[in-house]
Formats: sequence, C-alpha cells, structure tokens
Amino acid sequence: MNTTPPEDRAPLLVPGDNCFATGRADRLACIVDAADYFRHAKAAMLTAQRRILLIGWDFDTRIEFEPDGSTLDGPNQLGEFLEWLPRNRPDLHVHLLKWSVGAFTAISRGMTPVFISKWLSHSRVHLEIDTRHPLRGAHHQKIVVIDDRIAFCGGIDMTVDRWDRPGHPDHDDHRVTPSGKSYGPWHDATTAVDGAAAAVIAEVARDRWETATGERLDPTPELDGDPWPDGLLPTLAKVDVAVARTLPHLDDRDEVREIERLYLTAIGAARHRLYIESQYLAARVIVDALVERLREPDGPEIVVVLPRHADGWLEQRAMDGARRRLLHRLWAADGSDRFRAYHPVTADGAPIYVHAKVLVVDDMLLRVGSSNLNNRSMGLDSECDLAVEVTDTDPRGDEHRARIVDVRDRLLAEHLDVPLDRLRAEMDRSGSLVTTVDALRGEGKTLVLFDAETVGDEDSPLAENELMDPESAARSAVLERTYRFLAGRPMRRRPQTSPQGVT
Repeated sequence: MNTTPPEDRAPLLVPGDNCFATGRADRLACIVDAADYFRHAKAAMLTAQRRILLIGWDFDTRIEFEPDGSTLDGPNQLGEFLEWLPRNRPDLHVHLLKWSVGAFTAISRGMTPVFISKWLSHSRVHLEIDTRHPLRGAHHQKIVVIDDRIAFCGGIDMTVDRWDRPGHPDHDDHRVTPSGKSYGPWHDATTAVDGAAAAVIAEVARDRWETATGERLDPTPELDGDPWPDGLLPTLAKVDVAVARTLPHLDDRDEVREIERLYLTAIGAARHRLYIESQYLAARVIVDALVERLREPDGPEIVVVLPRHADGWLEQRAMDGARRRLLHRLWAADGSDRFRAYHPVTADGAPIYVHAKVLVVDDMLLRVGSSNLNNRSMGLDSECDLAVEVTDTDPRGDEHRARIVDVRDRLLAEHLDVPLDRLRAEMDRSGSLVTTVDALRGEGKTLVLFDAETVGDEDSPLAENELMDPESAARSAVLERTYRFLAGRPMRRRPQTSPQGVT
C-alpha cells in the first residue's frame, strides 16, 4: 500500500483556521461518479423522517435517480420524488436552496415557472432562490442533509449532464438530458458521512438557509433507525471529519477563507506525494505553493488530473488560458522531474470531463469537496469541503492511512483503465507515483499528458482575468466599477444580492 509511518507533528486541521469544525463520523464513504451518488442519495432520503435539506449550485427536478432502471421505492424523477415523499411522511419537510443564476438557467432548460409555482404551493416543500451573494459570485456548495444524521457533500450537482459511471464508455444510452440530448463522459466525486460529522454539515447548511431566507431552522431531534444506505460501503470508519468553507464578504458577514488555508496547509505538509483532481488550475496562490515544493530538492511528487478543456467557450478562453500560464510556471520549477498534469480520455480518445475536486496528501490527508483550484473558490463563491487527517494519536491510524491511499489508487486505476492490483504492483516496484502513471498509460481509455505543445495555442487575453475569476467580493466590486468607468458607462452602486455570476 506504500503507507508511511507516522511522524511527530502537530495536527494539520485546526478549527477556526483552516476548517470550520470537526465531527466524528462512524462511517465516511467516498463516492465516485453520479450513478452511485444519485442512487445512494435517494436511498438515504427514503429514510427521512423530519427534514431533507438540499443546498445546490443547481437542481434540475426532471433528472432521474436511476436512468438505467429504477430499483428503489418512489418516483424515479427528482421533482416527483420530492413531492411524493412528504405525502408519505406526515412530519417531513423538504427544503431546497438554489443559486439564483442556476434557477434562471433552469427555466431556459425547460423547468418552467408554472412548475416552480406548483412546488411553492406545497405546504411542506420549501423552494428558495438564493440571491444573497456578491457581484459575480456563485453559490457553489453541493450538500444534501437528511435529518441531520447523514449528509452528502462534494462536487456532484443534482442536475443535467452529471450522471455517469466509472467506466465512462464512449456511448451510453442513459447519458442523456431530460430533453433527449446526449452528453459526454463526466467524472465526479462526493462523500457521505454520518454521526457528528453530518451534524456539522447540517449546521453549515442551516446557516446558508438563514442567510438566504432570514429563517433559522432548528436542529432535528434525535431519531431512531439507521439512515445509512444499504450497499454503500464506508471508505473510513470511526474518523474525525473536518468541514471547511469559503464564504464571501457580505454587509453583515466577514469573508471566510478556510478552504484556501486548508489547501496551503496540506501542500506544505506533503512529504512524498500530492494527488489532485480539479476542474480548473487557475488559482495563483495555490500554484505558487506547488511551485515552492517543486523547487525543493527533496520535495513531493505532484500529479494533477484535469479536464482537457473547460466547459463552455468563455470559460475555455479564461480558464484554459490561465492553466497554460500556470502549467508553464510549474514546469519551469520542476528541476527534478516530479510534476505531471494529465487529462483522461475514453477508449476512443474522447475527453472525459473532470468535475471532481479531490486532494490526497501522502497517506495522511484526504479532501473532497466543491472547491476548484481557481481564485473564486478561495474567496468569492460559497464552497464546502470535507477533509480527513490521520494523526499520530489515531488508534486506527494504520487502517486509515491504507484507506486514504486506496482512494487515490482507485481513482488512478479508473483513469488508466488498469486493475487495481497492477497499479499497486507498479507502485511497489517503482516507489514513484509519477513513474507508475507514466508506465501504465497506454492506448484506449487512459491519462494523456499535458505538455507545452498540448497547451501551445491556449493563451488568451482573458487568461488570469480578474473579471472572470476574481479572488474576493471586494476585488470583484472594484474591478466592475473600473470596467464600467473605462467603458464610458455611468457608475452606479450595485447591490450585493445581484444574481449575476459565472461558475
């Protein structure tokens, strides 16, 4: 497993600094790809007794939990299910909080105002549109909490274009939008936790609800029964879980940058290997930290898995351009050949879109969440990540270290389309993550290397453009006023609750 013995060191996760709080989970599961997530989330919601709280960048009520064939009770479609469930649970309330821009784009996709009105007329289904964010800010958290006893938190949205399986075939008849349009392979990740860890996430979700609506939801009372879905195997057991946030400055709230500090702490603590999956590589403060580690003669190896291109024309110009510049900085710092960036492809060579946000540090820290390696995830958008650290005092430390490595290895085996045993054997032989991946890359479904030629034509005037990817609410407002002045437009005070944003 290539685990390393513990060393005497202070804990990395510090509530009030690089995380909000920690809570013990009896079970934590790392869930890869939305086919499993949608099914397990529905199974958990079927156990709900008092409250389901869904916090999202976007929800599309037309998606199916199991497009490949329903195996669970209740309607297969999200919207119908969330209407059906309260009718069969007399004490159950369903609360949905959706980012304002996500709501507007949903109407253009076919979720009409008439359907929204139908939801709002249901006495125990509460749909709210969250406009409480700074100019150009997005609500990017993806959270589902059931009775404060089990919570899902990570990178997967319950919306269109997300459902896929780890095999990521080139063609899948079930990978289709509600309007009948096919979409490409999509790689993603989230987590499920129970116990006190779920209660911490529930507090974060209730805080978001109160900020958006002014209504404070009380914690749910203790309930009987076990809400953990059958068939969802825990990745870790009896483990402390940290919850870290990004929250932008509002008139009545200071900025929270716990996630940025968590990234910097984790990168600085790595001894041997850093494994990262992200939708973007555009956060200069994070890349600066990686550069410093690469400049060390005995620093860690760094492997980053990204999508080939950002999703959408404008994001490609801005985010791919920023990635090109930052990759060149990393390559220039890599004097010991310890850095690689890859993108996954299908058996026929088509790109697999990477939407997962994962960080594995050696065998001592696992982070899964909603935050990307871009500036806005550090200070402008609302984000929520979970992290697990193996400390020197952990009585199950050896088991937990092995399971953290297992998460990394299984992700790589999926991308490389090789048996897990083969990947581990190569890792044991070489002792190097970079060497292992390079040795196992091949034809068909695999990881393709980013190099200077790959990104040669991706420079853009929008690269590292602060209007596209601002690092804070204050910076976004200043840049907007400057832009309007230079454009010759009259300057107006813009409300902090403006629903404009790009994510």
